[in-house]
Amino acid sequence: MSFQDGMAALNLQAPARVPRTEYSAEGHWKLINAVLGTNVDEQSPEEERQKASRAFMKAWNYDFAWSVDVLSGDFGDVRTRMGHAKYAAGDVDFDQNISSYFKSVDDVLAFDAVELLPQHTHSELVERFNKSYAARRGAVDAVAMVGTYVTAVSALIDLFGWNFLLEALAEDADQFGRVLERYSEWLLPFFRAFADCDSPVVMIHDDIVWTSGPFVSPAWYRKYVFPCYKKYIAPLREAGKKVIFTSDGTYDVFIDDVADCGVDGFVLEPTTNMKYIAEKYGKTHAFIGNADTRILLMGSKD
Repeated sequence: MSFQDGMAALNLQAPARVPRTEYSAEGHWKLINAVLGTNVDEQSPEEERQKASRAFMKAWNYDFAWSVDVLSGDFGDVRTRMGHAKYAAGDVDFDQNISSYFKSVDDVLAFDAVELLPQHTHSELVERFNKSYAARRGAVDAVAMVGTYVTAVSALIDLFGWNFLLEALAEDADQFGRVLERYSEWLLPFFRAFADCDSPVVMIHDDIVWTSGPFVSPAWYRKYVFPCYKKYIAPLREAGKKVIFTSDGTYDVFIDDVADCGVDGFVLEPTTNMKYIAEKYGKTHAFIGNADTRILLMGSKD
């Protein structure tokens, strides 16, 4: 594993080997135990689990360690809880807690993030992100980063839940767009702090689509979502950060839009068209992921 190789790839310098990453494999204890010969599980002490995760990342040669800092927890109690299906080892992420701060679509359309969400000073945020980045760099010799999970669309999902989100779009898409614009005003100080922190890389995560593609008219994204991205990215570009974008699902229709916002690289799932990105942006942008690992489970040995 190598910070140097990972950064070289992000800088389009073609290191001798193609850098490697995994997503969440360092938390799958049966795999970790098979690789390391350890006996760690979700019940083990946190220090022991962290040690095993770091050893696994070294053994599997991570050069890029995907991570973010700003999550729905930053909303405090102003959010919707949709529960969570079983995914993590030992089903530790299973959650049947379903509730919402919002009682109606009218509440959603009247929401003002600047007034209702917690506020932080610039120095508080910079210190928080510097501590986070230092801990990640100290744990692995790979490209670490700071970033946000709840950038725009993912924020709307976490704040309102899918039902209220889709109802609000149907009721008044432009007013809901203005709700997002106010949210972007609340989030922008986090990006200014990213610009001033020590991390050379910033991750922008936003699940803007489903596997089938956009869930609302692409024109709505172009009117409300991508202008938010441009506001966020402007201070990062000025500070010389590498900006990487991640979305689950199939965002083929928005590849050019995302590139136009000023990102330096794309993280993509197998359903997004890597060939198009390689042909149009391969000389100017990095791209990460896209391998369909189901072939390891269901494909032939060949």
